[in-house]
Amino acid sequence: MADDDYNDADIGYEDEPAEPEIDEGAEVDLENENNEDVTGEPMETEDREDQEPVERPRKTSKFMTKYERARILGTRALQISMNAPVMVELEGETDPLEIAMKELRQRKIPFTIRRYLPDGSYEDWGVDELIVEDSWKRQVGGD
Repeated sequence: MADDDYNDADIGYEDEPAEPEIDEGAEVDLENENNEDVTGEPMETEDREDQEPVERPRKTSKFMTKYERARILGTRALQISMNAPVMVELEGETDPLEIAMKELRQRKIPFTIRRYLPDGSYEDWGVDELIVEDSWKRQVGGD
């Protein structure tokens, strides 16, 4: 069998997709195809930097949960162990977890906790805004 026999048969394969056909009544606007009608003047938009976020009454508790506390201390201790700057004066502490606990006691940890609500919205709380339980004093042997 020769190659000519295969070219005549329609087996459903095409080398290239067919180009879409242009309706007879439609005209192609070649002048504005490159967006030349834009003059380069900036559009007027609202300055979002000037607007302050609206303070709504918060729905969640002002107390830090034990899970938030554990995550903050662990994350901050990891940062300190990787040579992040320490936010408190050290008095001989070398353990990153002890340093993180000291920073938390003095409210110097620069973290924000995002609490998600059931409706999909969220509240952001700074670590310095939350009330922290003093349970670590028993663990560390504090005051």
